Amino acid sequence: MFKRITLIALLLMPIVVWSAYKPVRVIVPQWNGVSCVTEQICIESPEKSEQAKALYDSAMGFVDEFVGEVQNNPRITFCSSAECFGAFGFRAPAKAKTVGVSGIVVGPDGWKSHILRHEIIHHLQSEKPGIFRQWPSPAWFKEGMAYSLSEDTRNLT
Repeated sequence: MFKRITLIALLLMPIVVWSAYKPVRVIVPQWNGVSCVTEQICIESPEKSEQAKALYDSAMGFVDEFVGEVQNNPRITFCSSAECFGAFGFRAPAKAKTVGVSGIVVGPDGWKSHILRHEIIHHLQSEKPGIFRQWPSPAWFKEGMAYSLSEDTRNLT
């Protein structure tokens, strides 16, 4: 009986995690109704794929040249609606969110070069020292680094 309950619990775990912790959805964004136009770019509105590719290439080039080389290019999901962004567990006022090294979700107001560079720097912060080593770093340090190095134009106050 214990083995049967354990097996059922193990089989249900992915469903529970998918339902309860929405940011995990960046791993398979297609299950959230977006289309992946490349291995690294998924998008809610396919007609905007060229704009997304240009933003991605520009931001990756900037980070690689001026901040540090990204070892594993992040998968970025570009949402055009608040509903799409919310389906991944995020909402305004956030413009975009990075989920460790699993992926980045860009909201409808986040389609800007400096915002994408900012999020790729967060990806790099997780990639270089590792997610668990950088986790205890103070938020002001992680955010300050991302704002400064990305040439982010948003007002911090």
